[in-house]
Amino acid sequence: MTTARHIHLTGICGTAMASLAGLLQLQGHRITGSDNAAYPPMSDLLRSLGIPILEPYAETNLNPAPDLVVIGNALSRGNPEIEYVLDKRIAFVSLPALLHTEFLAGRESLVIAGTHGKTTTTSMLAWIYQVASRQNPALEPSFLIGGVAENFGTSFHLRPTRTFIIEGDEYDTAFFDKGPKFLHYFPDVLILTHVEFDHADIYADLEAVKVAFKRLVNLVPRRGLIVAYDGSANVTECVGHAFCKVERYGFTSDAAWQLRNLRHEDNRTRWQLWHDGSLWSELEMQLAGEHNALNASAAAALASGQGIKKEAIVAALASFKSVKRRLEVRAEIGGITVIDDFAHHPTAIRETLRALRSVYPHSRLWAVLEPRSNTLRRKVLEGDLIESLRLADRVILAGVYQQQRIPDAERLHPEDVVRALNAAGTPAELHPGADAIIDSLLPQLQSGDVVAILSNGGFDGIYEKLPKRLEARGN
Repeated sequence: MTTARHIHLTGICGTAMASLAGLLQLQGHRITGSDNAAYPPMSDLLRSLGIPILEPYAETNLNPAPDLVVIGNALSRGNPEIEYVLDKRIAFVSLPALLHTEFLAGRESLVIAGTHGKTTTTSMLAWIYQVASRQNPALEPSFLIGGVAENFGTSFHLRPTRTFIIEGDEYDTAFFDKGPKFLHYFPDVLILTHVEFDHADIYADLEAVKVAFKRLVNLVPRRGLIVAYDGSANVTECVGHAFCKVERYGFTSDAAWQLRNLRHEDNRTRWQLWHDGSLWSELEMQLAGEHNALNASAAAALASGQGIKKEAIVAALASFKSVKRRLEVRAEIGGITVIDDFAHHPTAIRETLRALRSVYPHSRLWAVLEPRSNTLRRKVLEGDLIESLRLADRVILAGVYQQQRIPDAERLHPEDVVRALNAAGTPAELHPGADAIIDSLLPQLQSGDVVAILSNGGFDGIYEKLPKRLEARGN
């Protein structure tokens, strides 16, 4: 698109869609967008860019008709804007297809994919390149991240350089393209963090998930590089027939990039990273958790393989902050710490709670969970969810988000989770929503407690409501 156009994005508050909106605005286009409900952090980002968010979805949002409509993957037939676009034959496209044609074609595509860790790893890699560009401006990256990277204060950058770093999502593309988003990104190099069953609304089973990742691996050219986690048989299977060089990272002695002597001390995570049997560097960062050390090691391995100097990698990881809604401290009031984490899967919940245990070893740890993702709303991983939540001292569950959309036979029944947790010795409660949860939680909280709020959505404003109630109680 060489001339400025009016582009309307449906589902604009999605992390990738809001980032695309910002990239298109940088190209000089006039951007509008719509969503069913706007919530931070992407709603804040869009408003800071002056991009209007029209709520809710309606035909009138497309009047006058835009030149192009980008259809979000959460929208399906029956949505009033989709129906209007089809009736009026307004030009439309998916987010991944537009990303490829407008931003990735002609650049070097560095894709970070996997069931877990891709947002943080993408942010780390982008920051490594940014730090390296202080010595070599040609390395300054363009990027699109599925979250707001705190070092940048944004989820996107567009630069006239060759490198484009992008988070590769395995979720489907649009109602008219049910393939994974990341198949549009044609990676020159790839990080593969984890492969587990997820997105139970679109993948029938683990085998279907693995097929998607195998297809992604098959797109990497012979001259490329894949950096893949070595602690997963699923990852091993997915990279088994790659045509390019594959380097594994992890804790085993067979890993090309091996983590050793991992510890959390003085509010820093420190470890050794060995490469092909020799000490490559001592690394440190402020983020906690084994999973984040793995993410950082993957980013370091890929950057090194692309010629980034070790000194820049070490400095970037040491100064890396975090990503919004990843172990984000939202409040510290009266000795009580409120943490926000974008939990979407039992494994992510487990790693979050393990990380918090390492940072707050003497605190009573509360897990407050809203089953909201398309996987957590289903009972397919109920056993794994229960085991993950048992890492907390106390658990409070909300009702399943929009449970009426999930067939009863497939739906997670949180009362069963609460019953199992109590039977296993982990005190647990069930309340319908944020207000009822706060009413129950507030009298039980005491100085030293850590409250981890786990949701991949707005959770009815609990992130703002709980701190306000804590402040009021203190007064």
